[in-house]
Amino acid sequence: MAEAAAQILGDDIVRVRQDSLIALHREAVKLPLRSRRIRARLSGQYTSPFKGRGMEFDESRPYQPGDDIRSIDWRVTARTGRTHTKLYCEERERPVLLWVDYRRPMFFASRTAFKSVLAAQAAALLAWSSSQHGDRLGGLIFSEDTHTELRPKRGKSATLHFIQQLSQHAAWDNINPTKQRQTQSASKALNRLRRVARPGSLIFLISDFRNMDKHSEEALAQLSRHNDLVMLFIHDPLEAQLPPAGFYKVSDGEKELGINTRDKKLRNQYQNRFIEHQENLQKLCQQLGIFHISLSTDSPLLETLQSNLGLRKGQ
Repeated sequence: MAEAAAQILGDDIVRVRQDSLIALHREAVKLPLRSRRIRARLSGQYTSPFKGRGMEFDESRPYQPGDDIRSIDWRVTARTGRTHTKLYCEERERPVLLWVDYRRPMFFASRTAFKSVLAAQAAALLAWSSSQHGDRLGGLIFSEDTHTELRPKRGKSATLHFIQQLSQHAAWDNINPTKQRQTQSASKALNRLRRVARPGSLIFLISDFRNMDKHSEEALAQLSRHNDLVMLFIHDPLEAQLPPAGFYKVSDGEKELGINTRDKKLRNQYQNRFIEHQENLQKLCQQLGIFHISLSTDSPLLETLQSNLGLRKGQ
């Protein structure tokens, strides 16, 4: 009986339940996918900034390696002295891809629920929203050991399959606090995502973005050239700031550790590391044209997404 009670208590706190993710379909109607670069016509279909040859000219931008030379804008090139490429809008179904991080640092929280649980809930909300708008849903759910790749498909069955993978991923059962494992860079999972993504996709990156290296940034840059990217930065209040001066005990479920936060210099260094990480992500997003959303484990998920995506509460 005690074991069953502990399992119920842990559901949606240290691991996510599939039926909870399925139930989020009722909330998803309040989260229509409309990023700033997406323009919706009356029919409900997207007019996306498709990086290629389409039907309607949108704008010109400086040439980037990999662009079709047939799309060079010779007038702008002659006027500016720098090679520019034409971009077109094309009426098309818009694939929505969800890149969900289940590496070890995501299995942590001091408030409400693990970052991995929040990531799964955010992914489920976005998955249901894309399904309700008739988009094709796909993505990548990854940990240090397991990468689950889902090609974009349309329909409720595709959404339910994605949610099943979110809730039954091997990472939920492989959190062994006594086993030492190096947290890998995100570059491998980003390069896998590049193989799934097709130009014009709307991609949500859901992670705490630990261990971002130059290879990760290069992969993001390549993805951003031909797709719309939204970064959901998942974090916990304890990662941003240590608790007030005192002696605290923390545990991973098996081992216990004491932390002395009376050292003001230590507290400042700890806080500055988080601020630097956050500012680096924001700077990267600004450089690459990625839309940035900050999600804390102690903030209401739906309201935070609505607010950052420019949606009215209850819309």
